[in-house]
Amino acid sequence: MATFAHWTAIALYLATTAVAALAFARRRQPANALLLGLLAAALLAHGISLAYTLRAPGGYRFDLLAMLSLVAWAVNLLLLTLAIRRPLNLLILIMAPLGALAELAAVHSWGGVAPRQQLSAGIAVHALLSIAAYSLLALATLQAIYLYYLNQQLHNHKPGGISRFLPPLQTMESLLFGLIAFGQLLLTASLITGFLFVDDFFAQHLVHKTALSILAWVLYSILLWGHWKLGWRGNTAVRWTLAAFAALMLAYFGSKLVLEVILQRA
Repeated sequence: MATFAHWTAIALYLATTAVAALAFARRRQPANALLLGLLAAALLAHGISLAYTLRAPGGYRFDLLAMLSLVAWAVNLLLLTLAIRRPLNLLILIMAPLGALAELAAVHSWGGVAPRQQLSAGIAVHALLSIAAYSLLALATLQAIYLYYLNQQLHNHKPGGISRFLPPLQTMESLLFGLIAFGQLLLTASLITGFLFVDDFFAQHLVHKTALSILAWVLYSILLWGHWKLGWRGNTAVRWTLAAFAALMLAYFGSKLVLEVILQRA
């Protein structure tokens, strides 16, 4: 069952990518029902596969590749939900192949990774909040990259191209700050539960991760304050979004890369 779900998810993600790419190549909107149906089926298969992937002999996997797969699944799920009412087909074209790649990589783990044997309710809540926050803020980052591209197109008087497949600039900007605001709430809750339920930060090598997460929280807070109080938007908002997300990704995936790959092979 695990193997079937694993390869089915990859095939459906690739089919989703092919439908979206073919429509863009023909310069027309893809059939929304078909595109979202394929993505929904891919997410179902990916979710079943994750149920097996995240469980390891003697505990649960929290290694780099397993978490990348979980984040990719969560981002695609959020994207599917948002795409029901908004034409976000370009973002689907970006995320569907990444979902396939993450699912393919998730069946492997870096050597020396020990599964977590016990997982308290508090730690489970902290982990879920963290994944949800990263996923929302990852979507916000994709939005920011698109807004930068669109702003450059308008600045150079070259509107059109892929921009016709997405909502107007003002709508995309509102969606960006909505995602950031909600993601910031989840990140706040994640930090609070981390301080409440995680024991011995030093022994678990969590000091640098916590410091970078707090830095990301501060950067997102400044961005939201600047938007609501000073009217920050456009490339200013994009730069702050990218800087904050870079700190957040270094906090989680950067620390895992160092601990699980670089130091294991040193």
